[in-house]
Amino acid sequence: MREIIKMIVVLTVLSSFSGGLLAAIRGGTKDKIETQQLLFVKGPAIRSILEGCSNDPIVDRFKIKDGDIERSFFVGIFDGKANAVAFEGTGKGFGGNIGLMVGVSLDNDNIIDIGVTTHSETPGIGSKAKTDPRFSNQFKGLAAVEPCKVKPDGGEIDSISGATVTSRGVCGGVSNAAEIYKRLKPQIAEKIKEFN
Repeated sequence: MREIIKMIVVLTVLSSFSGGLLAAIRGGTKDKIETQQLLFVKGPAIRSILEGCSNDPIVDRFKIKDGDIERSFFVGIFDGKANAVAFEGTGKGFGGNIGLMVGVSLDNDNIIDIGVTTHSETPGIGSKAKTDPRFSNQFKGLAAVEPCKVKPDGGEIDSISGATVTSRGVCGGVSNAAEIYKRLKPQIAEKIKEFN
């Protein structure tokens, strides 16, 4: 009986130590991981969407609490006025979730541009959602407060040939971003004043 209790105590101590060590490592690397994601995963899409702004949108950003999620918004300053934001939305594609950045003009609530950041879509087919400017250019000028759909579903967006599910996933991500924008617009408008 003593051996069993001894083993339980040793196992408990080792588990507690391992858990604490993993938590410390996660806490110590969290900021570095976020920085690397900004520079190499999200950064290229953000800079492309807010191309021509006079600031660095990776540096000029703010966060807003949205329920349990803290969302990041990247600010674009054009003609001396902070009037654009880029933020992330997600949709369900053929191979899994599609992450994309959506840029919105605060002057007219229209989409500036979109950029796919992460996906698991089929190379050469669904992956064109990230690389084909003809596809992404269709979203420019659409209302950022309206749901987005492909033409087979009654919308305005032409699907990528052979990748309708991926195209629907991108539209779903844009619609997700539209919901976020509508819900958080008052807080976005208030926070962006800090950059004017």
